[in-house]
Amino acid sequence: MAEKEMTFWDHLEALRWMIFRSGAAVLVIAVVLFFFKDFLFDGVILAPTRSDFFVYRFFGTDTSLTLINTEVAAQFMVHMKVCAIAGLVLGFPVILFEIWKFIAPALYENEKRSVRGAFLFASLLFYVGVAVGYVVVLPLMVNFFDGYSISGSITNMISLSSYIATFAGTVLVFGIVFEFPTVVAVLSTFGILTREMLEKGWRYAVLVVIVLAALITPSGDPVSLSIVSLPLFLLYGFSIIICKKKTSVE
Repeated sequence: MAEKEMTFWDHLEALRWMIFRSGAAVLVIAVVLFFFKDFLFDGVILAPTRSDFFVYRFFGTDTSLTLINTEVAAQFMVHMKVCAIAGLVLGFPVILFEIWKFIAPALYENEKRSVRGAFLFASLLFYVGVAVGYVVVLPLMVNFFDGYSISGSITNMISLSSYIATFAGTVLVFGIVFEFPTVVAVLSTFGILTREMLEKGWRYAVLVVIVLAALITPSGDPVSLSIVSLPLFLLYGFSIIICKKKTSVE
């Protein structure tokens, strides 16, 4: 039985409720996390600044940052900001589910099956990206900037706000970058992107990945570049595989 066609105002109302429910989920998680300050900061956020961080111990690196605060309300504002970001990260599956519910009525049945699978996999990819940013890329950056100096007369005094901005940017960027296969799968479902396009563009992809890895790893040493580049190359290769499977749905 065909569903009733929605008007523009029906779509607008559905969009409003989608945004409201997604925002409410993020807010609830953020409020709950607000009361777990010690675990959130000492256990997760500030762990990469200490020499006992498991990544540094694994590689035998002696890295330790001492953060400072120079503003009256900065620590409270950082607390709220971090809770909001953590709420967004933990609430990501809810946001994806709300987006899926919003677009599903406009899809055909065969499209729904393909796009539903992509959306289900999107949460896993997002968290893999977040983990790569947190475990691999952020420690590389912290280790590099901790030991970098343009003059012996200058002492690094890194502010809390600066570190949090770097932390949030790194983790969220990699979470979003790892959604690339999901975008590929959806575009392939609608015939916008094909496996042949990705295969022909692999040279450009290599260049983009190397440039991106060089920007992410300021040290520029081959080991760091390889560690960051490898997941991105695998991501592109995995996208080609997904696109190949999805091209049959046309």
